Amino acid sequence: MEIFGIPSQALFGQLLIGLINGSFYALLSLGLAVIFGLLNIINFTHGAQYMLGAFVAWLALNKLGLNYWLALLLTPVVVGATGVLIERTMLKQLYKLDHLYGLLLTFGLALIIQGVFRNEFGSSGMPYPVPELFKGVFNTGFMFLPKYRAWVIVASVVICASTWYVIERTKLGAYLRAATENPSLVQAFGINVPRMITLTYGFGVGLAALAGVMAAPIYQVSPMMGADIIIVVFAVVVIGGMGSILGAIVSGFGLGLIEGLTKVFYPEASNTVIFVIMAIVLLIKPAGLFGTQK
Repeated sequence: MEIFGIPSQALFGQLLIGLINGSFYALLSLGLAVIFGLLNIINFTHGAQYMLGAFVAWLALNKLGLNYWLALLLTPVVVGATGVLIERTMLKQLYKLDHLYGLLLTFGLALIIQGVFRNEFGSSGMPYPVPELFKGVFNTGFMFLPKYRAWVIVASVVICASTWYVIERTKLGAYLRAATENPSLVQAFGINVPRMITLTYGFGVGLAALAGVMAAPIYQVSPMMGADIIIVVFAVVVIGGMGSILGAIVSGFGLGLIEGLTKVFYPEASNTVIFVIMAIVLLIKPAGLFGTQK
């Protein structure tokens, strides 16, 4: 069967790939949006922290014998703890300075982390096995859907929706949003704002690490895997609106699907379509689709 002259299996296959890519775009841009929304730091280390998540899972399997599920639970905590250390020792010195200083610091940290891992493990990728539970495929009638990829999509949607709900609909989220506008007032109510900021950064880093663990069985674990995706993720964040949680989620999944469709109908533009959309959005609405101009 053909749709618009394209074999249906090819079309749905590319849509699936786009949705999987969109899942990682959404998770990573969500972490960036959370960090920027509270700290006003453009966290260029995010790609390296995504890579760290994949490597911690790979090392946990090969050196400690920990399976995928334990890695999925422990890796965000371990990598998030390194984020807390970075925030406490470095980033807190930059909050009153221009955003550029935070960007330069995190960009330098990303280069250092990637350089250390590339020197230790080389630049070739290393495989990570799909967990036993998700080996095999579903036959949907019009295509074969790998079980693990279906799990990644569902898990990403649940994580993104849960994060949005906590930040936008709970008392904790209200404190977080208030701390971005008037930290002194929030502190006057007995809330430890510095600790909240530290834990928020750790949470954003943990989201990147979680994405890295989920990506490991799909993509090879490589020191440069974060560098390959972070530029696209920054474009996604800009399109959605810097600091916008809903914008990060909607833009992540939406742009992943658009990228997948572009590979079907106009493959030559698939690597640039997101950046073209970013340029158009910035011309029409500089704050992004869901952002607000300050």
